[in-house]
Formats: sequence, C-alpha cells, structure tokens
Amino acid sequence: MGRKRDDPGQVPQARLAGGIARILPSDVTTGFEVDVDGTPQSHVDLADPTHLHFEYVARMGAVIDQLPDGPLTAVHLGAGGMTIPRYIATTRPGSRQQVVELEQPLVDLVREHLPLPRGAAIRVRIGDARDGLGRMPQGMHGAVDLLVSDVYSGAQTPAHLTTVEFYSAAAGLLSPTGVLLVNVADGAGLAFARRQVATIREVLGEVAILAEVQVLKGRRFGNLVIAASAAPLPVEWLPRLMAAGPHPAKIAHGDEVERFIAGARSAHDGDATDSPKPNLRLFER
Repeated sequence: MGRKRDDPGQVPQARLAGGIARILPSDVTTGFEVDVDGTPQSHVDLADPTHLHFEYVARMGAVIDQLPDGPLTAVHLGAGGMTIPRYIATTRPGSRQQVVELEQPLVDLVREHLPLPRGAAIRVRIGDARDGLGRMPQGMHGAVDLLVSDVYSGAQTPAHLTTVEFYSAAAGLLSPTGVLLVNVADGAGLAFARRQVATIREVLGEVAILAEVQVLKGRRFGNLVIAASAAPLPVEWLPRLMAAGPHPAKIAHGDEVERFIAGARSAHDGDATDSPKPNLRLFER
C-alpha cells in the first residue's frame, strides 16, 4: 500500500519501544494510516468510521455485522488506530469496549490526532495484551460478545500471544456464544497460519477462516482472519460473509478447516514462535 512521503517534521509521530509510529494521510483513499517503521498498522477515516479500508479489517467487520443486533461487550487486544472500536461504537451505539495496548505513546498519538467518536464507551488499558486479559473486571469474565486479537510488535505478532495458554485465557472472557477474531499474517506455505488455526481449534471448537483466495492458498503473503467460538458458527453466516467480500473472498469452514490444519501441531508457551516477518516492499508503491 502506497503512502505519501511527507517531510518528517510535518508528520505527527511518537517514539515507541519498537520503532517510530507516524500518522500519514493516505494517498489511495480518504483518511489516515498509522504506520510503525514502514509497516501500516491501521487505516482511520474520521469522517466515516464505518469505512474499513484494509481488507482483513473489512472481513472482521463482516463477521461483527453477523453478531446479534444491539450493543456489544467487546475486548480488543492491540490498539493501532482503534479502527474496529470506532466501527462498533458507530454501528452499535451503547457498546462497552475495552482496548489493551502496550504503548502509551501510541495511544496518546492516536487520541490527539485521530480523536475517538464523541460519546464512545471505549476504555484503554496500558500493558501487555496477555496480562491485560487477567486484569479485566470480574464481571466481564464469561460475558464478552467479541474479543479481537490484532497485536503486532512492528510487523510481527509476539510468540506469547499465539499459544494454547493465551487463547485459553481469551476464551475465559467470552460468553457461551462469544466470538474470537484473530488477525494472522503469513506467506508461502502458511505454516504459521496452519499452526495458529490448529491452536485456536484446540481451545474453541468452531472455527472459520476468511481470506483472499490466493492468500488462503498460500500463494502470497497476506492476512487471514480466524473466527472462532465455543458455540456453532451459524451456517447462514457463510454465504453472507462471502457476499460481503472484499472480493475475491474465500471462507473455510468445517471439513475445509480440518484439511487446512492437517499435520499442524498446536503452539504452547514452550515452543511458540513470532509470526513471520513480511518483506517491507509489500507496503511500498
């Protein structure tokens, strides 16, 4: 994805532990991108919070739209530009949302230059995403409708946020019908993604995978969205999610998921790895 190369002195930025975060005007659409050391982390359209420009975020939005009508109780691991919390606050007024983000400077940068919608009930907690799961109010345990895990340190998801132990802690917050959404980035062969699906499948029995066709086939680097729940994912979701796009879309469910993870072993705290690092040329013009 291309971005304007503005004079660094003119670009809002903040120093993070893992690099420099900047807010850049998008040169391909309306809105702004939150960029960390050349890797786009989020796209935010202040004029239209329902505009989900990144494909994987739009796929998450399509799943969220299938959840029962009304306000949601949601937890977001990883803040970025808080694109999905903005979307939920706009499409489902009255929702209660908690965001866990490691980097206070990033939160401050976004709040100053990309302010949240007025009246949105979004609380931000600073700290490690996994630690943050244990610090949620007791009343949220077993009561969360949606938990989104989209955590990156630079361009990679840290290993401790990819394991059975981590997902078990996340699942403990979900209501009996609550849904977990995970953003996974992977490339040729999809070894990391297959292992992630196997890991999540061990914790939550119902799993679907949403991605662009060539990404799901392992032919190019990209993002896969994993949706999971302890309750059956309604079959009627599948054609609706396919129709919602972005296109060309592919959704794996049921036997397709079993074939996708065939031979993959789940990740545990003792043997997990960070997600693969993309070639940064992916994000250039």
